[in-house]
Parts: sequence; structure tokens; C-alpha cells
Amino acid sequence: MSEKLSQWLANGPLITDGGWGTQLQLSGLPLGVHPDLWNLTNPAAVMAVATAYVQAGSDIILTNTFGSSRFLLAKHQAENQVREINIRGAEISRKAADTEKSRTVRVFASMGPSGILLMMGDVSRDQLFDAFVEQAQSLKEGGADAIVIETMSDPEEAAIAVRAAKTTGLPVVGSLTFDSGKKKDRTMMGTAPEQAVDALTEAGVDAIGSNCGQGIDGFIPLCERFRAATDLPVWMKGNAGLPEMIDGKTVYRQTPENFAEKALVLIEKGAQFIGGCCGTTPLFIERLRAVLNNS
Repeated sequence: MSEKLSQWLANGPLITDGGWGTQLQLSGLPLGVHPDLWNLTNPAAVMAVATAYVQAGSDIILTNTFGSSRFLLAKHQAENQVREINIRGAEISRKAADTEKSRTVRVFASMGPSGILLMMGDVSRDQLFDAFVEQAQSLKEGGADAIVIETMSDPEEAAIAVRAAKTTGLPVVGSLTFDSGKKKDRTMMGTAPEQAVDALTEAGVDAIGSNCGQGIDGFIPLCERFRAATDLPVWMKGNAGLPEMIDGKTVYRQTPENFAEKALVLIEKGAQFIGGCCGTTPLFIERLRAVLNNS
């Protein structure tokens, strides 16, 4: 574990933020518009999401840069704006974090999958590494405190992203999505938690865990397995249950109260970074903060 993470965790588990995509959609993000482009075209809306999580009690907020590698931005004719979009995304979250004067809020910059399958041979491993370095260095320039490689399914891509992010000198979290197999304990590529630990530890990751893919109940056995497989800090960000379509709208039925109760179980099982993913809102983080403060 990095010395910085050790210092940051010295007083106990840290609360991260909740979902970003659903919050941006509530802010009016049109269907088909790449969320990360709003860092340039609608920064006030992005700032509002980041600030809401700070005010709800997050110790850590992410950035609106999940899909800001050159490969994903190319699909939106923005591959020449990689540096600008990532720097601005980090700057927005940095500004939101710094609005909190009574405590320290840190920015963990988000880097998601490239959208490229290495097994297809469309790009080389060196090209993928360079793309992640480009993104990571821009996020550092924008003021990020750490980097989160999140929602990964392929351990090889995740390891490449970790190595690329480590070139910044910042702490790096590796987070995979487990949504496959009978017990929902495999990534889409068939990777188990223990295999993820082996691959990302070798790559130099500073903390490891899971986000997205299933409701928080399913994260409890995942957390146990991560804790048994590694001494690194464990990162857990579950969804607010599974989405349902009701009257043409995506609805998550889990309540903030129930989510917070399950989050405490995750902490008991060894999670040191705890927050939410799809369907979770600032209300979830506010409730989690209240429950954790009273535990």
C-alpha cells in the first residue's frame, strides 16, 4: 500500500461518492451525448454533481472522466481533446472538494475501460498503455490526488491501466465489475476476485476491489474474498440494487437506509473505501455518513 493511502486511512474507513451517470441524466444530459463532454460544454452541471457529494459527506469524490481515453472519445469525434477533457474534469472535482473547509475531501480521478478488446487485436498493448498514460497524466495535471481504474472486466486491460496510472506517482485503485457466473463472482471475462488480486498486485496497484454490476448485497461475499486474498485496502462501490424499467424509466428500488446498513456490513468484512455506483445518489452518501458516524 502507498504511504499516502496509509495516512489517509489512519482514522478508519473513507466514504467515497455515489453514481455520476444517473445524476447527470437527472441534470438533463441528453441520450446519446457522451457525459464527459459536459466537462467542457456544461461544467456547471458537472460541478453540481461533485458538490452534492461533498455536501453529502463524501471523503472522496471521483471525476467525470470515466470514458475519456482517446479510444472512447474518438467515437464522439473528440479524440483530439483528451488532455483538455481530463484536465477540466479533474479541475471541476478539485474545485468542489476544496469548497469543504471543515475536513479534507480528496479527488480520485476515474478511468474506465477503453472499449477495446485486446483479444481482437485491434490495438496493441503498447498503444493501449500509451492511451491510459495520456489520460492519467492529464488527470494528475488537473489536480487529482489518486486515480481509480474502475468497472474493468479484463484483468489484462486493468493491469495495463494500473501500470499506466502508476507513471503519475499517484496512488492507484483497481476496481473490477463482477456480474457473471452463477454466484455473480466472475467478471465478464471469467475472472475471479483472487485472480484479479494476483494480476493487479503484480501491476503495482495500491488498493483493489469492485464497483457496479450488482446490488450491494452481492458485494458482501466479494469483499470477504478480496479481504482474504490481499492485505491491500479494499474498495467497494455497489449499485442501488438492480435496475427495473417502469413506465419507460430506469428505477432502482433499494433505499438509502438499507444501502447504508449493508455498507456497514462491508466495513465489518474489511472494506476501507465504501460508496455507491449506479442508482445511488447524494442521499445514499448522506445516510451512509450518518450511520457511520453513529456506529
